[in-house]
Amino acid sequence: MIAAEDTALVLLAAGKSSRFGTGNKLEAEFLGKPVGLHVVTALESIRFQSRFVVVDGCALDFRGYHVIRNDGSEPGMAASVKLGVAAARDAGAKAVLIALADMPRVTAAHIYRLLDTADSADAVVASSDGVRPRPPALFGAGQFDFLLSLTGDAGARDLVSGGKHVVTAPAELIDIDTPEDLEKLRALVHAPEALTRPHATRID
Repeated sequence: MIAAEDTALVLLAAGKSSRFGTGNKLEAEFLGKPVGLHVVTALESIRFQSRFVVVDGCALDFRGYHVIRNDGSEPGMAASVKLGVAAARDAGAKAVLIALADMPRVTAAHIYRLLDTADSADAVVASSDGVRPRPPALFGAGQFDFLLSLTGDAGARDLVSGGKHVVTAPAELIDIDTPEDLEKLRALVHAPEALTRPHATRID
């Protein structure tokens, strides 16, 4: 296993929310608070070595995180990953956990399972819904150089596919890309917002 105390948390909260329409998806309300702060709350009890959040305009208050700004000079998610990993390496972390701020149902229990599954400095441990690997994902320090060489959006896909996968309930790994994604999640958990949205229907 890799201890949380040796691991830097890198939360990716950058992106143009282009598929969400107007507004920033991370600032949309879900269960009484912004989508982007749910994972912050869920993981606040884990004693990470350090916490970083990569942003490019999101106005949320990520308390307890070192804020890294992605200026958009390099396109794709890889740019945010590289900024976070570089900060984690500079902080002396032995591993990095990469999580997405638009996945509001991730739990601390699942993160501990990722940490417990890691077995070396070269570890690659991703989450899975039983069909495909996805974030959150844990990388040992032996993978930092590779992560720092990424370009575009898909560079780490082969690395993650070849790593270990920890399966959890698909509902825990829901990510929010569109307004429809958010409405489906609100209905799934009977969120109060689902009952006040136009044309929303409750699923019992």
